[in-house]
Amino acid sequence: MHVFVTGASGYIGGTVAVRLLQAGHQVSGLTRDPAKAGRLARLGIEPVVGSLDDTDVLTARARRADAVVNAADSDHRAAVETLIAALSGSDKPLIHTSGSSTVGMGTEGEASEAVHGEDLLDPGSSWEPDHPVRAARVAIDRLVLGAAGQGVRSAVLCDSLIYGHGRGPGRESVLIAALVRQARAGGVVRQVGPGRNIWSTVHVDDVADLYLRALEKTPPGTFYFVANGEESFGAIAEAVARALGLPGPRPWDPDAPDNVWDPAFARHALGANSRVRARRARELLGWDPRHRSITDWILRELR
Repeated sequence: MHVFVTGASGYIGGTVAVRLLQAGHQVSGLTRDPAKAGRLARLGIEPVVGSLDDTDVLTARARRADAVVNAADSDHRAAVETLIAALSGSDKPLIHTSGSSTVGMGTEGEASEAVHGEDLLDPGSSWEPDHPVRAARVAIDRLVLGAAGQGVRSAVLCDSLIYGHGRGPGRESVLIAALVRQARAGGVVRQVGPGRNIWSTVHVDDVADLYLRALEKTPPGTFYFVANGEESFGAIAEAVARALGLPGPRPWDPDAPDNVWDPAFARHALGANSRVRARRARELLGWDPRHRSITDWILRELR
């Protein structure tokens, strides 16, 4: 297939694009940064310079391609509407990237027993997140799933906390990079509260394998969580401290001069719980992820 990937110079989109090339597909990739176009070309990805606001570019490229992966921005509704309109009636795949922060529960670093299944977004479900930003993202997810009724083979891959080195221009996971950035700024690894909060996790290579499988054979209108294991942020922070040879983890102080975290990001992401179960990818697509431990990866590969 010829696959058009938005966010091709990013962490998820770049890794997915490289995996598609390895599988023998042709890939064109959207990037906002002209300086990254050359890096995409050297990887074998046809660069398309533009943004998610460039309606004409998105429409033309989606119609030209055999499939689309939207990995640039989970919250850009206008881009999703443009891609759905471009693919309507084509039966082409549209794989949209979401994130499991939609089920996140801010607990200031305390654990939660709540675990979420993939039936959350099944037809007839009235579930809604308790935060307007998360609710807006879920509305986009539902829009993508509903495109199955417009002749689009749509699917939503809702990724949990991704770790591992990206295979494209984007190399760093958002949440792990945030822990490392804070540690290097202050010389000590921090966690929010007691660090007992838990996130489901998945390695970026396993994520890319699932995108490939979804493109090739997902049933239309299917929602998938993407996860293989879970860990507390305290254990993650402790592994970061050991890998970097720094003290910690110690409680985060938003008023400290070396703080680099936005308080909302710290409380609603780094101090939250996001626990999900990913069954459909295994049952429907035969997904068999190889990586199982985020702390093992941190101790082995984080530098």
